[in-house]
Amino acid sequence: MQTSIGAALLQVPLPRDDLSVAADVAIVVVGVAVVVLAIIGAALLLRISRTVREVRLGVRQNLGPVSDRVRAISDNVEFITQALRTDVERLNASVRGLTDRLQLASDRMEERIEEFNALMEVVQTEAEDIFLDTAATVRGVREGARSIAGGRRRQTEQPGRGEQEPADPESEQAEALAAEDA
Repeated sequence: MQTSIGAALLQVPLPRDDLSVAADVAIVVVGVAVVVLAIIGAALLLRISRTVREVRLGVRQNLGPVSDRVRAISDNVEFITQALRTDVERLNASVRGLTDRLQLASDRMEERIEEFNALMEVVQTEAEDIFLDTAATVRGVREGARSIAGGRRRQTEQPGRGEQEPADPESEQAEALAAEDA
């Protein structure tokens, strides 16, 4: 069932009706329309491509100065940030130094206060000792005055009369103090 190509070409075409001719013409017209639309589409794409290229060049030219300004601003911000960082580090160092000096001064002040408290304890102890010595001396003087006053009284008494001479008021006070101490 193989037929040769030549035999196939030599075959006689069958008569066709008007509807099949119209369908063939419609297919050809649609094919030509598709080809025309493809050519128009390609032309439009080329035109759009050129426009996009032109816009890109224009944007590049217009954005060039803007991007340069943005770079300059960025450099300025970086410089300011670095300056602030340096100042903050310097300030931190100063605060650390001041804190250390204040701590040292506080420690010295605490030592001096402790020394002053120790001195005040010694002064208070000495003052108490002096006060106690003075009180003991006063007591000894009173006792001596009392014993002297008691000896005077015996001498001033007269055996037959039963009356005593009035004693001096200081010896009476000494006797009253002695009686309180006893």
